[in-house]
Amino acid sequence: MSGAESNAPAGDEGSRPQGSQNDLSGSSRDVVQAGNVSGGINFYQRMPGESASLIPRQLPADVHAFVNRTDELHQLDAILTSSSGDRLVVSIHVVAGTAGAGKTSLVLHWAHQVKDRFPDGQLFVNLRGYDPGEPVTADQALRRFLRALGVPADQIPQDVDDAAALYRSLLAERRVLILLDNAATVSQVRPLLPGSGNSLVVVTSRNRLAGLTVRDGARRLMLGTLPEPEAIALLRAVTSGYRPGDDEEKLTELARLCARLPLALRIAAERAASHPHMRIDDLISDLRDESALWDALSTGIDEEAEAVHSVFAWSYRALPVSSARLFRLLGIHPGPEFSLHAAAALCEHSLSRTRQLLDDLVSAHLLEQIAPDRPIPVPRLTARLRHWPGAER
Repeated sequence: MSGAESNAPAGDEGSRPQGSQNDLSGSSRDVVQAGNVSGGINFYQRMPGESASLIPRQLPADVHAFVNRTDELHQLDAILTSSSGDRLVVSIHVVAGTAGAGKTSLVLHWAHQVKDRFPDGQLFVNLRGYDPGEPVTADQALRRFLRALGVPADQIPQDVDDAAALYRSLLAERRVLILLDNAATVSQVRPLLPGSGNSLVVVTSRNRLAGLTVRDGARRLMLGTLPEPEAIALLRAVTSGYRPGDDEEKLTELARLCARLPLALRIAAERAASHPHMRIDDLISDLRDESALWDALSTGIDEEAEAVHSVFAWSYRALPVSSARLFRLLGIHPGPEFSLHAAAALCEHSLSRTRQLLDDLVSAHLLEQIAPDRPIPVPRLTARLRHWPGAER
């Protein structure tokens, strides 16, 4: 660096004589030309070959054997209103649904299809809102994103509001796709929203995150279980090359026993594919045995493999105490559907209080309301709580 050189006499800082000049010889990457300088001058110097504008590419790999969800993919495509994707309908989109419905798979698959429309990069964080450990805070996520956008760690503000302001400033003139996976609360998400510009935030959650819709103008996509033909297509896609001769009627029964839930279907299909000589009747028999249901749908591979038992246990543990109690009591109801009055009789609460508790379960996507007075468990696997390890709270 070459600083300013002046012909002014030493000690006469206010003097600016005619003919003062700055001379520079040799080469320099960083030059400051100034009359008076107070304080220090700092440069963040890039390493040789480092890009002047860091472009993050944080998307995890696309989902293997992704099938179906055509309507939902079209709804996500509708966010981009032109072939070039130069304008957004909304800047925040929430994909909500029950545990294991395939929210992350859907969003990742779509993101890989449209990533070229976001030339300034893609940011991704798993907020771990329902994991057994501590969730990722907005402050932690902000720091990760700022580092990914090229801010040195020692220059990231300690105050979360200041860090969020810097983050918004960096995104203001950029077009970035931001995926916030597995959010439990609005407070995890809001500091990670861009203030303006053409960046898009897509959030996945087991809750509806109504605050983002009401205050921040988010659009919501509700992700349910798969229709039967699509559930069977998913089973065939995962087992393709391993079990080509499985009977359509047997696959239909297997899909129904898995409640047409993508996570359960993938786990069951993976088990079938890894045991190509195992009769599909044996797997169906295991799933029919309610006492062995959770073991049958466990991968047994490692802790990262999200077995059905685990994802529902996490959703259940996040419930308020009264709602969790009602959820357990619903396990003794004989049918897959029940009325508000039946639920009130089970929990011995008033209709209005029972309705509040049912709303909690619907918000957590552990129930689905199919008529004004007819909620059902979603998926119906949740009705088997009598045999669910971990539902003892």
